[in-house]
Amino acid sequence: MAHRLYVRKPPRPGRRAYPKRPRRRRSFGLSLAMVVAGGFVGTLGALNMTPGGREAAAGIPLLREGTAAAAPDTLSARFGLCHSGGGRNCVVDGDTFWFEGQKYRVADIDTPETHPARCAEEAELGEAATGRLLRWLNAGAFTLESVDRDTDRYDRKLRIVTRGGDSVGDMLVDEGLARRWEGRRRPWC
Repeated sequence: MAHRLYVRKPPRPGRRAYPKRPRRRRSFGLSLAMVVAGGFVGTLGALNMTPGGREAAAGIPLLREGTAAAAPDTLSARFGLCHSGGGRNCVVDGDTFWFEGQKYRVADIDTPETHPARCAEEAELGEAATGRLLRWLNAGAFTLESVDRDTDRYDRKLRIVTRGGDSVGDMLVDEGLARRWEGRRRPWC
């Protein structure tokens, strides 16, 4: 007897060759809940890998015992005096100095002019402010903080100069050697 090969008949038109499995339907709410839960778990994982965790991501300053919230001061140099021309690390007057070849103006104050001073009182106060800024800059590391404008009309970098979060401008104002910057110079005489 001859063996017959079993040949499957082609399906009738409009039908599948294999029977269709019944589909399981998920509700929209369940799918949405799974996506939200996955996002939540992923966010928690990312926060735990961030230095400082959730506190750092939320902008909460991390304080260790005996430390301040301000970033550490990292800039320092030995400053001298330079009343005219360019300089590397030197103080021009009570609100202007050169640091690493760049000229800076302390943005939050106005100090008396020293060259030329318009009267003897302005000259005396200006020299005192210049000396105080020189001593402050040489006393340790500091930070240069940006303000709304990068430079002034004389191409000096405008910065708030701080140490440990305290502004040198505030100190000069408190000592009577400067006044708050009001957007324009006022006469000292």
